[in-house]
Amino acid sequence: MEGVGYDALILVSFGGPEGPDDVMPFLRNVVRGRGVPDERLAAVAEHYHHFDGVSSINAQCRELLAALRPELDAAGIDLPLYWGNRNWDPYLTDTVAQLRDAGVERALAFVTSPFGSYSSCRQYLDDIDQARETVGPGAPVIDKIRHYHDHPGYVRPHADAVRAALHELSDVENLRLVFTAHSIPSTMDQQSGPQGGRYQAQLKETATLVAEDAAPGVSWDLVWQSRSGPPQVPWLEPDINDHLAALAKAGVEGVVVSPIGFISDHLEVVWDLDTEAAQTARELGLRYVRAATPGNDARFVAMVRDLFLERLDPAAPRARLGSLPVWDVCEPGCCRPPAANLDASGRAAASSMR
Repeated sequence: MEGVGYDALILVSFGGPEGPDDVMPFLRNVVRGRGVPDERLAAVAEHYHHFDGVSSINAQCRELLAALRPELDAAGIDLPLYWGNRNWDPYLTDTVAQLRDAGVERALAFVTSPFGSYSSCRQYLDDIDQARETVGPGAPVIDKIRHYHDHPGYVRPHADAVRAALHELSDVENLRLVFTAHSIPSTMDQQSGPQGGRYQAQLKETATLVAEDAAPGVSWDLVWQSRSGPPQVPWLEPDINDHLAALAKAGVEGVVVSPIGFISDHLEVVWDLDTEAAQTARELGLRYVRAATPGNDARFVAMVRDLFLERLDPAAPRARLGSLPVWDVCEPGCCRPPAANLDASGRAAASSMR
């Protein structure tokens, strides 16, 4: 199948360092143009150095590409598949130049974030526009596929992971299920869509779908993690660590934490949850199990294929479990927050695969 109006497919992601020498240059890329001093970046750099300076995100992208190619071939989608990152090699600008040199006129992009907000959607659109402008004449048009927070290929792997984690705490009577996602400035969430609050609303819908599938009758909460920026700027709350303390005070004995805001086990999962939140739980005397992310679960890979098919074939079905509106093309000003939020964040927030 040749795509209707498309010459290529592209995976667009956040990027991450692949060795100790990459860490500070990578972090400077993340906050470029915001005047963030190296002293502030050094604290974040230590998280990467805890894992030998390597973020798992690039390896996860390679695995996704390798798993996706046979799926595309089996579906008769014989378009070439490219990969470009926002903040590290392979850089999106270089990939757009490759597309131009290959004669591609129009490409379709899958972005490794299911949700709508500035950092998880609009910033990727801006990155694509900037890359095209840098490449100049002949740069292909690149369209982004829709949000997929409620796609069965995203929800069901999360639900299965929650089921498995709950089984590990089957002997705990007073149990709580806690869903997490990357916090963002409150005003950024208010700007995330024509009616505002799209990011938080989508995450609540994902949490509801996962809980109804995996844990009917189990009490659950949606909380936030990985906050950055000055304390005077309000961000979505409560923070996971504060919430764990509140649960322990209320007599909860065990928690299953499900990072539904993330598609894979990147740094902000393995550090913020597996290291910091797990330590908090130990200090509070809470039993703690972190549920897995979809990663390259076969259903997630098939979802990516199906999302491409939606745009390539007008007759293809659109798989959804939720009821919030989604659309293929965002308006130019959609999810664009006040400029102050971009300066206050200190680093890009709400990326779903880092």
